[in-house]
Amino acid sequence: MKMFLDVPKVYLHKQPVDFRKSINGLSLLVEQEMQISPFSGALFVFCNRQRTRLKVLYWDSTGFCLWYK
Repeated sequence: MKMFLDVPKVYLHKQPVDFRKSINGLSLLVEQEMQISPFSGALFVFCNRQRTRLKVLYWDSTGFCLWYK
């Protein structure tokens, strides 16, 4: 897995996200609300309501990766 070697862009979803969402729900948000292809290779960053946690969605050409911090 290539980790962030050539990340073209980083997008921050401005509104808080329900953190029960996983890869499918977050990629749907990217497509519908942000109107960007989740397969673009960019990083998509989401935060919870309290802004104390992050989820990062990333497509690495073999599948989605989801990081939670």
